Amino acid sequence: MPQVRMIAKNFMDMVASLPAVKLDKLYHNAFICEAILRWSLPPLAKKYVLQLLYIDVPVTATSLQEWVLADGASKHRVAVDRLIQLRVFTETVDRKKEATYRLNPMFQMNLREHIVHGGVLPREPMAANITVRLPSLEELDNYAAQQWELYDQLFLTSNVDSHFYRDREGALLTESGFQFLLMDTNAQLWYIIREYISNSEDRGVDSADLISFLLELSFHVTGEAYNINTLDDVQRTTVKDLADLGLIKLQQGRKDSWFIPTKLATNLSISLSDASSRKQGYVVVETNFRLYAYSTSKLHCEILKLFSRVEYQLPNLIVGSITKENLYKAFANGITADQASIIVVKKLPFLMT
Repeated sequence: MPQVRMIAKNFMDMVASLPAVKLDKLYHNAFICEAILRWSLPPLAKKYVLQLLYIDVPVTATSLQEWVLADGASKHRVAVDRLIQLRVFTETVDRKKEATYRLNPMFQMNLREHIVHGGVLPREPMAANITVRLPSLEELDNYAAQQWELYDQLFLTSNVDSHFYRDREGALLTESGFQFLLMDTNAQLWYIIREYISNSEDRGVDSADLISFLLELSFHVTGEAYNINTLDDVQRTTVKDLADLGLIKLQQGRKDSWFIPTKLATNLSISLSDASSRKQGYVVVETNFRLYAYSTSKLHCEILKLFSRVEYQLPNLIVGSITKENLYKAFANGITADQASIIVVKKLPFLMT
């Protein structure tokens, strides 16, 4: 299977790429410090942080290296490099070219406080007697999948991003656009979140504040309701944007309104590897290139239109044919035969008859 070239970054790698000033600002939030310790550091780096947490004087590089066995030298270098990259370690080199390390003072102070006394989010879940009936976890998962499917459908049927299209009038997918379509839901989400953060300064939003809020969402409870009045103006705008992507569900009561994080939001800082939930179905392809796609999804219909002629669509069945003309059109759009096979396999399991 060909590798997807346009790979969305891990959230914590995105944090590591921030300028020093932005990183220092992030460490004013104790939850960010915990997120860094939990999800961004290799095991040996976590060990160094905890061992140095109550040491207020610099430690020489030679002393630090003595904490590991000789066969752990490569892991030691990786750990130290990661700690320096995230500015968890501040490195100083003296006149004798001897390096010393100490924990970032703000990171150290907040992590100490967080470990000893625990942390309290800026907002607590709303009482059950205030909120209307909240969706179940299964309903939230379905909502998130439906919202993302709507986004993919919009992506296929309109030239929403000129980077993904060869020309805006014909709305022909570029190679990058098709590679985006090949991504799993979580990888697509990361690409969008990365761009959303990268362009935040153009909207007058501090990227450090935005990342801080997104990481805070990881500590919220999936399915619980949180009062929107606890958010500032930037966070309210962000929540509305995240709702369009299925990370947040918004609800309105008689007096108050609230947001409910989905698993996509609470897993933001962990990984890209969670299996995405999609509507199930499969495609039957006959030897005469007639195809029958058993699916209720409009998105699946649009995907099939990329390289086949869809003749009619029933509530749970799409009938079409793979024709020479449609294949030529797909090839002209930059879609290869292998990619066409991959997109069917990834989006809908298929059978050959």
